[in-house]
Amino acid sequence: MDKALKKYAPLFVLPTFAAFLIGFVYPFFQGLYLSFCQFTTIKNAKFIGLGNYVKVFQDASFLDAFWFTVLFAIVSILSINIIAFALALILTRDDLKGTNVFRTVFFMPNLIGGIVLGYIWQILINCVLSLVAEPLLALNSTAGYWGMIILMCWQQIGYMMIIYIAGIQNVPEALTEAAAIDGATAWETLIKVKLPMVMPSITICVFLTLTNSFKLFDQNLALTAGEPAHATEMLALNIYNTFYARAGAQWKGLGQAKAVIFCILVIVISLIQFRATHSKEVQQ
Repeated sequence: MDKALKKYAPLFVLPTFAAFLIGFVYPFFQGLYLSFCQFTTIKNAKFIGLGNYVKVFQDASFLDAFWFTVLFAIVSILSINIIAFALALILTRDDLKGTNVFRTVFFMPNLIGGIVLGYIWQILINCVLSLVAEPLLALNSTAGYWGMIILMCWQQIGYMMIIYIAGIQNVPEALTEAAAIDGATAWETLIKVKLPMVMPSITICVFLTLTNSFKLFDQNLALTAGEPAHATEMLALNIYNTFYARAGAQWKGLGQAKAVIFCILVIVISLIQFRATHSKEVQQ
């Protein structure tokens, strides 16, 4: 049986591998090449060297979008993971009834598409702002920022909560019982026993929230569209606006260069985070 699997494995892997090459590898390297070009279509690309990359760092809108995205990512990562972990602790208590219902309810927002969520929360927040006689999202950058934080938390907390629940349930009861026998308080048990044992789940959740925060696009587009005056424009939306909202070959190449830099940033930051949290995991 093993010999047959080894013999025919390449045959079954081939369709997926071909799709990966056609759908990811080839477009990635083509996009990398186009970032060094001026073009309106891929057939009329003109190589110009590092010109696009020089313009990227001279583009104030890109730098503003980067720092706005960093600020958004920090707050959303902390908010999502702290609340999700707290909910996971509550929903793994033995004395709480109906936990499966609560888990389902908290997870459901993750099933709704980002565009739909963006428009739903745009209506809700604009209604609240209008009641307190404040400008709407399109005119209020602070409301737009916190609106995206609320939207992101509402969508992602339930998903991360499920991962934390799995991690908490995987903590050996012998360890918590030993801590109780030694006189440890609930807080000491959480900090010194449960938290180190749940580090693999923390690694996964922080990684997911980090990448999701930096890659946020559809919610940003639907909720604020970068208004007012690009004050709530995140990196992905800035790249989209550079590439599609302006006419001219110079903008296409500039947008592609921004996309390459954006890709490298996400990869580097994610690897640093993964290495930092993975190193703190406890081997069971």
